[in-house]
Amino acid sequence: MNTILLVEDSESIVMGLKYSLEQEGFRVISAKTTAEAELATNYDLILLDITLPDGNGFDFFKEVKKKEDIPVIFLTARDEEIDIVKGLDLGAEDYIVKPFRVKELISRIKVALRRYNKITSSIIECNGITLDTENMEAKKDGQRIELTSLEFKILLMLFTNKNKLVTREMILNKIWDLAGNFVNDNTLTVYIKRIREKIGDNDGKTIKTIRGVGYKVDEKN
Repeated sequence: MNTILLVEDSESIVMGLKYSLEQEGFRVISAKTTAEAELATNYDLILLDITLPDGNGFDFFKEVKKKEDIPVIFLTARDEEIDIVKGLDLGAEDYIVKPFRVKELISRIKVALRRYNKITSSIIECNGITLDTENMEAKKDGQRIELTSLEFKILLMLFTNKNKLVTREMILNKIWDLAGNFVNDNTLTVYIKRIREKIGDNDGKTIKTIRGVGYKVDEKN
């Protein structure tokens, strides 16, 4: 799983982009300032705003490049040609102006990672079930499981947080984001029931219910 450092001070952008990237199988570390970003470690690509509360993204970029050769994509509202040229001349992989299309950004991230040979496996595996985030496919013991897009993303959310509690509220918020309308508790219960049936988890041993709170997937040794 590739890790992305997102250096951005807008909370709404961080929340939305973090969710979208995690749904694509990425791990995200977020930082609102260059000071926070300097403390981050073990990441494969940086998404970097230019105007930050404690400094300039261009300056942070230069410091990063002194230490390691890592792909950086500028993600900023500054759309003047002089800034774009400066960013690319410094050695950035890309320069994307806000507002941006999330799917296009994700495609550009994957291209940048491929250039640096940093693409890791898009396969997430747990208890005999594999999720291919690249092709949006699920399999159990090599046999394809027919999941809807929404079912796949709910299961992906549980698998990427395996051994951790995922609350019903967290899942409901994600379903609302995906479906574009309000989804209630009963609807979530139906989705979980369908997923369990399709992955052969009718006894609830893979997707465990934490009564009154949410769900947890424990990885078996």
